[in-house]
Amino acid sequence: MAKLKKIRLGDLLVQHGKISQEQLEAALQTQKDSGKKLGQILVDQGLIDETSLLRFVAEQLDIDYVDLSQFQVDPEIARFLSESQARRFRAIPLRYKDDGSLQVAMSDPTNVMAVDRLERILGREVEPAVVSESSLLRSLDRLYTHSQEMSSLAEEIGEEMGEQREGQGLLEERPGSEDAPVVRLLNTLFTQAVREGASDIHVEPDAEILRIRFRIDGVLQERMKAEGRVANAVCSRLKLMGGLDIAERRLPQDGRFHLTIEGHHIDVRLSTMPTNHGETAVMRLLDQSEGLLGLPELGMEEKVRDAFQHLIHSPHGIILVTGPTGSGKTTTLYAALKEINSLDHKILTVEDPVEYQLPLVNQIQVRPQIDLTFGRILRSVLRHDPDIIMVGEIRDLETASIAVRAALTGHRVFSTLHTNDAAGTAMRLIDMGVEPFLVASSLRGVVAQRLVRRICQTCRAPEEPSQPVLEGLRIDPDKVAGITFYRGRGCSECNNTGYRGRVGIYELMEVDSAVRDAVANNDRRGIEQALQQQPAYRTLRRSGFEKARAGITSLEEVLRVTAEDEEFREFVTA
Repeated sequence: MAKLKKIRLGDLLVQHGKISQEQLEAALQTQKDSGKKLGQILVDQGLIDETSLLRFVAEQLDIDYVDLSQFQVDPEIARFLSESQARRFRAIPLRYKDDGSLQVAMSDPTNVMAVDRLERILGREVEPAVVSESSLLRSLDRLYTHSQEMSSLAEEIGEEMGEQREGQGLLEERPGSEDAPVVRLLNTLFTQAVREGASDIHVEPDAEILRIRFRIDGVLQERMKAEGRVANAVCSRLKLMGGLDIAERRLPQDGRFHLTIEGHHIDVRLSTMPTNHGETAVMRLLDQSEGLLGLPELGMEEKVRDAFQHLIHSPHGIILVTGPTGSGKTTTLYAALKEINSLDHKILTVEDPVEYQLPLVNQIQVRPQIDLTFGRILRSVLRHDPDIIMVGEIRDLETASIAVRAALTGHRVFSTLHTNDAAGTAMRLIDMGVEPFLVASSLRGVVAQRLVRRICQTCRAPEEPSQPVLEGLRIDPDKVAGITFYRGRGCSECNNTGYRGRVGIYELMEVDSAVRDAVANNDRRGIEQALQQQPAYRTLRRSGFEKARAGITSLEEVLRVTAEDEEFREFVTA
């Protein structure tokens, strides 16, 4: 490949009519004052969009423009450069060319000195390709996931454990202990989890290996495997951080600790459990710096959101949010409290644990070890003159009975319950032992919900739904003919999963007179028939279908999260 030529970007843009001479002179003055690159200034000022600028540069230099969000980077080739080298030169090796040269993505391919240095480091001719600097930096964050660093640290821990029985010397709090390999391993682990947006970290010892997995968007993904002998040191260090007894390995333990990682304030809830191959640990990561979602951000359909807002402003009664663990119930409750929180309301919450701090709200942490249970707290809460009470979960008859009594005496009560759908919630309370007429009198509304993964908008592409998916959702293929559905092909932006982020699907039951009569008679079928007449009612699958039709999620994802709900009626798309 011929050596790169130097170009005067500003003059070329003027010559080709991309910007005017006056705009160039103003941008050059800004460059003189700020020290920024000319191209970035032109993009920031809206004189040219970034993609057009990069394509123009590629054309002038007679090189390729590469959209990294659409390019499958080979990690083995990319790691020909160390992370420090890649970040220093803003470069990622991409692929071998037919002439034996190596194509390297660069944010500034006009930097001839950087190209020469890269050729010396890589030991072969370099053919630059221009890329967006922001996409290049995101790709570097994903490529250098510290997996090699974590593996080498795990090996170092294993070597030291061979010298120190049980690795206890690795765990002592002493000057310089922050440099211990187990500490550096966990720091790297937490940093990577935060960067990838993981909600949980699973540390799982097996017969021969220690496996570490992240839960991202509700799905577990393996991140590291190491020798099994390092498991005790890792788990013991976590227990030390969580204030647990590191000598107790026969019983489950729960703890929590706080971390600050790259500006994120993380509350970590730690749980350990003895298994056949040692202790397993699971950590739930709560990012306190992200802030609480409001109702508009939850993803409720407009009719459902309007009806839910009306419910949460009711003067009294119980509003329940139901669904399995990890379905976003607590997030919905916090969004509701955020909506109604004001100086003229006294709000008390009883939680296990308190996940987010809310201004103006009196939040109480359940502590079973000192007999500070939901029931005991609720009996005292009613004497503190609350207007609104939020109970983290209704788990037993005592909690349910107090919640019902509070609702019947003029309080608004918010809580969660584990049921599959909205219609089954009243039956669940009755099965707990609450009288049907009391449930009918106190219950105002129920939201059942699930979380589905969002299709990655970068690699989204149309797809034809498969027959098994349509059959699983009970969809007549003729009724969806002409509707365009989508899937994610997988790209660097979504770690090749095709999904990025999650959104809720919702089923809302308002307790009107027809539903109330059915509940009082303990008649589930009567409840379902009454729900069909409510304008805001949608089954979970119908809610998911609407999001799939809008290109937000896929039909496969809707089937995945509602697969257990076999009681749904014939699916109608009209």
